[in-house]
Amino acid sequence: MTVNYSSILGDMVVTAREAGVLTLEHFKRFRDIEIGIKGPGDFVSDADKESEVLIRDRLLNKYPWGLTGEEFAPVEGVENGHHWLVDPIDGTTNFIYGQHYTITISLRRGNETMCGLVYNPVSDELFTAIKGEGAYLNGTRLHVSASTDLALMCVGTGLPTPNLSLHPGAYQRLDAIRAPIGGVRIVGSGANSCAYVACGRLTGYYEETGFIDTAAGILLVQEAGGIVTDWWGRGPDVYEKTGTLIVANPATHAYLIEHLRTAPPKNVE
Repeated sequence: MTVNYSSILGDMVVTAREAGVLTLEHFKRFRDIEIGIKGPGDFVSDADKESEVLIRDRLLNKYPWGLTGEEFAPVEGVENGHHWLVDPIDGTTNFIYGQHYTITISLRRGNETMCGLVYNPVSDELFTAIKGEGAYLNGTRLHVSASTDLALMCVGTGLPTPNLSLHPGAYQRLDAIRAPIGGVRIVGSGANSCAYVACGRLTGYYEETGFIDTAAGILLVQEAGGIVTDWWGRGPDVYEKTGTLIVANPATHAYLIEHLRTAPPKNVE
């Protein structure tokens, strides 16, 4: 069966924009949002849940495949090798404090991401990619930064709260990479950080983060000419499981590998 990923991406875009309208209504009154706590430093709002329900309804009504989201149990769906990954609000902490967030949707076929999007409703920036067909921002083709100058590197990351059960040494790694480069930025959304690498606003990004958050962003970076590995240069069979991710232009990737590799490798279980 031939699958028209361009048509599917069009439906994903319509769905993401609908979810954007819904979440923006909550966002406009962020000081009044009802918030639950999933864990330390990990919040969930009514907007998260409503956004995922909308996305699930729209996508599964037309494409009844498996779906894994952030807020609800996975859906098995029809077995045809395709599976949706959905983060209805990536950057929930940003969202509840009135800062930029994203909606991210990707479609997997087996172990490959075939198409994906990252949508920032606040700025109305829509990043899209189809495997083998390039990455785009609101219809304009993207390329990672061509800069090789150490002093001009701008690297994104995230810093966990101390009681999160993540790979240890986040602040030590930050100290190891920050001194000679131009700057470090915390965007607050893994999906948006990847999108910023794809369009050259960051020259690289590293973090331990969830694959649902970054699957579409990884495709964006790859289609924009960037490099994606884990912190020790290993491929998707590792970073999709561990979340220890680097996405970057070639020069920044080489720099980050050199300075992050002293951390003990995280094993794949």
